[in-house]
Amino acid sequence: MKSILPIAVVILAFLWYLSFSATRLDRLHHRVETSWANLDGILQRRAAVALELAHSEMADPASSLLLTSAAYQARETTIGDRSQAESGLSGALGLLQNDLDVRLTQGEQALLRELSELTEKIRIAIALHVDAVHRTQSVRKKLIFNVFRLAGTAPLPVTYEFEDDVL
Repeated sequence: MKSILPIAVVILAFLWYLSFSATRLDRLHHRVETSWANLDGILQRRAAVALELAHSEMADPASSLLLTSAAYQARETTIGDRSQAESGLSGALGLLQNDLDVRLTQGEQALLRELSELTEKIRIAIALHVDAVHRTQSVRKKLIFNVFRLAGTAPLPVTYEFEDDVL
């Protein structure tokens, strides 16, 4: 009877460790989903600001058409084509900012200021998302998570190409 007690304690401790590890992994997956939702929201807001800029007086007709097309593509694309669409929008916004005239209305200046703030927020959101993905991937590579299938059916989180771009 005395030999069963230590074995039971070890088994209970191991089961607690597995439960703790699964909960930790679940929190990491939740962090990835939350960081992606935050990043997606900021990217959607950037596309909306790009549309406002395209319809403002500061954009010439060709720039307006290019920016409108890039903004709609970034908003409506599937996740597989998201990297290319976001990079295209970044390029179109860069072209517009290079061609700006110094005489801007207060509304146009406010849009450019908001775009600048959103770009900084995107950089931070990308850093948070990439960190969350890398942490989750490194935890999932551990043997115990694979042997006991602690990730369940959750897909392995990934980063996207546009996250490497300079916005």
